[in-house]
Formats: sequence, C-alpha cells, structure tokens
Amino acid sequence: MVDGIVKDEPSPTGGPPARPKPSQRPSSIMIPDWLHILAIASLALAALCALVILVDVLRHPQHMWIMNVVWPVTALFGSVLALWGYFDYGRLAADERARAAMARDQEMPHKALTPFPVKVGKGASHCGSGCTLGDICAEWLVFFVPAVAAWFGFGWLFQEKMFATWVVDYLFAFGFGIAFQYFTIKPMRDLSVAEGLKEAVKADTLSLTAWQLGMYGFMALAHFYLFKHLLGAQLHVNSVEFWFMMQIAMLAGFATAYPVNWWLIQRGIKEAM
Repeated sequence: MVDGIVKDEPSPTGGPPARPKPSQRPSSIMIPDWLHILAIASLALAALCALVILVDVLRHPQHMWIMNVVWPVTALFGSVLALWGYFDYGRLAADERARAAMARDQEMPHKALTPFPVKVGKGASHCGSGCTLGDICAEWLVFFVPAVAAWFGFGWLFQEKMFATWVVDYLFAFGFGIAFQYFTIKPMRDLSVAEGLKEAVKADTLSLTAWQLGMYGFMALAHFYLFKHLLGAQLHVNSVEFWFMMQIAMLAGFATAYPVNWWLIQRGIKEAM
C-alpha cells in the first residue's frame, strides 16, 4: 500500500499481478455505498432536528433548565421522533407557560396534559441524553488517547478494545447521567447538595445501566455480526457508519431503559417530567 492506495501484488508465477486478499484491503471498501449514504443522511437529519430544537429552546426556554440540554441531545439519536416529542409535549414545559399557569394558581401544563407513558419516555430520554454525551466523550477520548483503553483493560483483561472502551463509556455516562438527574431532583425537592446527589444516584443508576446495556447489546451485534461477519469490515469511531450504528444503539438503550423508568416513576424514586 502506498499513500493509502492498495497496490496489486506481484504474482509468484510471473503472471498477472494478484489481487489483494480481502483482509489486506481497507475496511471502507467493504461497506456498501448505500450504507455509507444512509449513515450520512441519518446523521445529517438528526443534526438538523437537534438544531431546530436548540433554536426553539433558546427562544422558549424550558421551565427546568436542564431540559434545554436534554431535548437537543435527544434529537441526535431520536431525530424526527424527538422533534415530534418536543413540539407536542416538550413545548408544554416552556418556562413562559409554566409561570403563566402558576400565576393563575393552576397546575403547570406539562404536568396536567402529558400522558403517563410520555412522561416515562421523557424520563428515559433525560437519562439517555446524559448517556449519549458520556458515550460521545468517551469514544473520542479513547480514539485520540489510545492508552486510555489499556488503562481500562485492553490487552490485559479484554482482547477486544471495544470492551475496555465500554468501561470508559459507562463511567462517563454515569457522571453525566447523575449530573443531569441532580439538576432535576434538587430544585424540584429543594434538597441540599448531599441529599440531591444521593437521590440522583438512587434515581438514575438503574435507568442508565439499563440504557447502557441496550446500547452495548446493539453495538456488539453491529461490530461482530453486521460488520465483521457479514461485511468483513471494522467499525471505526472516525467513520459515519460507527455513529449511525450508535444512533440505533441509543434507540435500543431507550427501549431497555423505558420499563425501568416506568417502575422508578411509579415508585416515586424518579420524578415524572
């Protein structure tokens, strides 16, 4: 290979040059064009949805400020579904509407008009947005600083770098998730810092663990079966295909976290939003 171009190998019999074996070719040529285009389109659409929501929350901030972050981040994987959810139900929690209701001594619109299943979905997305930011930070950290993977088990505990990266993913997701939950629970319950952190850990640990398990499950399927087995290719962090798979993995995380959030909210361990 010279300057990234795969050269034909000389034939040992002196005949025409032999073609390189599949294992010697760049993995990108194993990925179908339609998949590459689909990945770009999906990421671009999600980015557009996130931008639309971001512009709107800047104009109409949420009553609970952390949701100004949650909604655009959710759109990075939820795409048009997140956009629909925001304009149908997220807008009910705009600060201007909440304050107007409180001035009339009425229940805030998002509490009165949001069905319980949607409240559960908002709770799962609230957790998932923290997981999403954590996973993005962790994946790029390991990519730019490969030694981090070794610190967390690659080479001495895990033979697959992906598994060591998952440990980093979980730690970052836990940090972001607890922070997001803290800034929800503390003001709603008027707790001290220590009490707020304690309640945030109680409310979000099961939820974010369920989310990460769903994400890990799909990424394992994508890495080992869809790409490695079917396509003979590797998923690399600096590829659009990787982040397209991560979008789907986050939806899988939402699916596994949803019933956990239903239980947590019903039990009063987690606040309904």
